[in-house]
Amino acid sequence: MRILGIDPGSGATGYGVVERRDGKLSHVAHGTVRAPRDGSAGRRLAALHAALLEVIERHRPDAACIEQVFVARGARSALVLGQARGVALAAAGAAGVAVHEYAPAHIKLSVTGNGRATKGQVQRVVQRLLSLQQLPAEDAADALAAAICHAQASPLAALGVRVRRRRRPASGPVVRVRRAP
Repeated sequence: MRILGIDPGSGATGYGVVERRDGKLSHVAHGTVRAPRDGSAGRRLAALHAALLEVIERHRPDAACIEQVFVARGARSALVLGQARGVALAAAGAAGVAVHEYAPAHIKLSVTGNGRATKGQVQRVVQRLLSLQQLPAEDAADALAAAICHAQASPLAALGVRVRRRRRPASGPVVRVRRAP
């Protein structure tokens, strides 16, 4: 199974492609797409859409994964990030690729063992896991981490089946109460 990870950003959008075959994970490609700084927002988003469609066409992923929206610094940055994220979702949807979404903390936890890992930690772990010669750029490393997260989620998730997990309370013991019939 070939998986495309996308890390949308206002200035740069990272992508990473991994392949899971016979339980082994291998690197296919990664990079960063930068929209032109000059021009309207529509022009920048159209350029991002075209670049992502090209990546999808070139690597033919079976699934794509993207980070869920997190709270941004401000309303403007949240809006711009949401636009880039929407373009990434639209590109995958237009190409007929199933999209899976993961929380940033879940991706970091899955890949590094720490849900609050720094970008540098994610870069180094991704480099080690995929036996990359050089440290990937931050955006590409985050995209590769998303793809790795999806590949490791479970055999069912890798086949496109959504797996639901129970949430545990933030603190305290788990208490189960059974009522008598």
